[in-house]
Amino acid sequence: MSNLVNVPKNGSLVNSNSNQNFPTLSNWLDDIFNRDLPSVVTSNFNTGITLPKVNIKESADDFTVEMAVPGLKKSDFQIDIDNQVLSISTETKEENKHKEENYTRREFSYSSFKRTFALPESVNDEKINASYNEGILSILLPKKEEAKQKPARSIKIS
Repeated sequence: MSNLVNVPKNGSLVNSNSNQNFPTLSNWLDDIFNRDLPSVVTSNFNTGITLPKVNIKESADDFTVEMAVPGLKKSDFQIDIDNQVLSISTETKEENKHKEENYTRREFSYSSFKRTFALPESVNDEKINASYNEGILSILLPKKEEAKQKPARSIKIS
């Protein structure tokens, strides 16, 4: 017999004088909710897209936003600019129907995300372009001419 004391989620100790052959309702519920769900239940539980990771690079001429979003098509993306805010979103839906003996099994899949970024005023929003290659969405945000870093130069003293 174990000498360990069962401590429920709420942190209160179980009455040590209770008959261990008859668990209390509280212990029974804690037992159910503390148990790991079988892999059959959890295997397809979270198949949606999580918030994708983003890299933002700055050069003298532009900013580049790179987003890791494998498994999508470029037609799945919606990229908008409104009031100096860049919005990148996607929404995918899939429905599979399998007809078998006496029933039809339907499996639905839905996933979406939306990331927004405030653009600096130095970005020329008329010349922004995007590409999607091998799971990476790249958005090029060119800087306005007056915002581009000018090369260093020497000034002669007269």
